[in-house]
Amino acid sequence: MPHTPPPPAQRPLRVALLSYRSKPHCGGQGVYVRHLSRELAALGHRVTVLSGQPYPELDDGVILEKLPSLDLYNDADPFTTPPLGQWRDWIDALEVGTMWTAGFPEPLTFSLRALRDLRRRRTEFDVVHDNQTLGYGLLGLQQAGFPLVATIHHPITVDRRIELDEARGWQRLSKRRWYSFTAMQGRVARRLDPILVPSRSSADDIVREFGVERPRIDVVPLGVDTRHFHPRPDGARVPGRIVCTASADSPLKGVATLLRAVAKLATERDVSLTVVSRPKPGGPTDTLVDELSLRGRTTFVSGIDDAELGRLIASAEVAVVPSFYEGFSLPAVEAMACGTPLVASRAGALPEVVGTDGGAGVLTEPGDPEELAARIGALLDDPDERARMGRAAWDRVQQRFTWRAVAEATAARYAAALATTRRSQH
Repeated sequence: MPHTPPPPAQRPLRVALLSYRSKPHCGGQGVYVRHLSRELAALGHRVTVLSGQPYPELDDGVILEKLPSLDLYNDADPFTTPPLGQWRDWIDALEVGTMWTAGFPEPLTFSLRALRDLRRRRTEFDVVHDNQTLGYGLLGLQQAGFPLVATIHHPITVDRRIELDEARGWQRLSKRRWYSFTAMQGRVARRLDPILVPSRSSADDIVREFGVERPRIDVVPLGVDTRHFHPRPDGARVPGRIVCTASADSPLKGVATLLRAVAKLATERDVSLTVVSRPKPGGPTDTLVDELSLRGRTTFVSGIDDAELGRLIASAEVAVVPSFYEGFSLPAVEAMACGTPLVASRAGALPEVVGTDGGAGVLTEPGDPEELAARIGALLDDPDERARMGRAAWDRVQQRFTWRAVAEATAARYAAALATTRRSQH
């Protein structure tokens, strides 16, 4: 049985919110950190975000403390080793050495930096909240007496399996090494309590993939910022525009399936696709756009803020989330909040987010461009159905997905974790 809902936090708490990378507008982690921290602060809690690069965008009332990595995976110059004189300590050496041997060091090295920083500051914080790092340093924080709450959006072992299925030859060995950090994440997760997850589907996956006991897991759905993501009754939608927010080159996100569906639709009607992402030049997505003769119909945009993203989604006639897996899917909720008819894969938590097929959104088989094209085309041909679905989607968001509710539920878990730690220490 899951946890009994804890009581609300009785007093303002001092929260250290850890996020090893917090990209502001995509990837989910930076979005989660920004909105959760803002609403926690609005409830009266003192929130300090400790983050590696890329750093989050935060709102007034939230403190950012930078725990910089060597930023070996930055967009401008990835996989470049800094001069030896810029290495600061043994953790930096570990970070470089892991990169040199084709691993991904950031969850481990960030957790070690957080342990070193916070161990000296035990009296400054009431609770530590980890956002998907799951590095060994968290176990050190437990030993130091910190009440610890962790959020796992979904187990990265799922990403690993999907990418291995796509890989061929030497790439499989490379992918196995890159994702070797997931073994650490599983070991750490099995020693954490409570773990917050955004969906029942994600909870089931964490039990299966990481071996976490189900009673340790609490489902706290995510929210959407309705200041920016909301219907615009007076705004004109661009005929034939389809929008997708996804990491373009990640096989997990299914952008290739969407491109093939759009190519089919383009033989029948005038359509255009806007993908909120930055594909690698010459990479698989960029190459597929040319192979499908979609260069004139496909636009990639990146670096836009929430206000621009909300306007873009609200300008489309259809939004698509073609993923093979989602632990929750903020892009799906953002589209629903804009009242934009949504077509999403029947995968991971997406059915849980969208609800009944054909109600607030349409569900399709992941990886099937023929079905995806048919469902998108049916919506493009039916303005009355698009209007009805948009209204139903907005209603569902208002009932289920607000950041204030997320913050209140999370703060209650903080209070329970603090009480449990105090009992164990006496």
